[in-house]
Amino acid sequence: MDDLTVNKNPGFSTRISAAFVKLRGSERKIVEFIEKHQDEIIHLSITEVAERSGTSESSVVRLCKRLGYKGFQDLKINLAREVIKPEKQIHEVIEKDDDVILIKRKIFQSNIQALYDSLEVCDNEELIRAVDAISKAEFIEFYGSGGSGTVALDAQHKLLKLGIKTFAYNDSTLQSMSASVLNERDVVIAISHTGSSKEVLNAIKLAKDAGATVICITNSSKSPITKVSDIVLQTASKETLFRTDAISSRIAQLTIIDILVASIANNKYEYYLNNLQKTRKSTIDKKL
Repeated sequence: MDDLTVNKNPGFSTRISAAFVKLRGSERKIVEFIEKHQDEIIHLSITEVAERSGTSESSVVRLCKRLGYKGFQDLKINLAREVIKPEKQIHEVIEKDDDVILIKRKIFQSNIQALYDSLEVCDNEELIRAVDAISKAEFIEFYGSGGSGTVALDAQHKLLKLGIKTFAYNDSTLQSMSASVLNERDVVIAISHTGSSKEVLNAIKLAKDAGATVICITNSSKSPITKVSDIVLQTASKETLFRTDAISSRIAQLTIIDILVASIANNKYEYYLNNLQKTRKSTIDKKL
């Protein structure tokens, strides 16, 4: 990687985002306390954290384990690295005077980091459930707008190459119309970085009411789209000044799509390989 600095050990906020939906009441209280007192937490004992958060020592230990730390001390050590000696996140700081070469390094860094963090936060069980639901679906639709809409089109293209006919809708009117006439044998995959697109939310609510299974690919475990979806596939990427709707978020989304497509193809390897060869052959006369 040369001089690119990639954090292969996701920070506290990334771990929280990944585990939030699984946290219990007492664990969420501890998280809220830690987030408000990050500068203090590294000097407190487990007993003090439990008392000040109104929980118990066992709840603190359980939270640490759920977040992937060995224990409370491990959490404190890792949090101290973020608080006391914060590493400058190079991908967040594209400065006014940066030249092309430096911008190149920073954007590569951002995209690489998004993949490492998404690998950590995307839940394995949810992925397995998504593959199973898509494999059994009679009809599959992708909804997305803006940058996420291009990911929806890419997903349609990839599945069509396997011989799986799907539709990708970027237009909110078409999304709603199609969603309203789905049924329990169908699957909708909604793609939204923020998870709060009104158009996509409206469409998946209609799909859910019609009986369809709803899968979402989103960056936030606390966003509105996760409340409606049956299956949540989470990514982790940051958007900043001049990089809203950044390619790092789409790279993470596209990677999730690739995982789904490859897993589905692998379940019926010979069948989909044959279809892939057919679709490739169908376009051979369009290439030099």
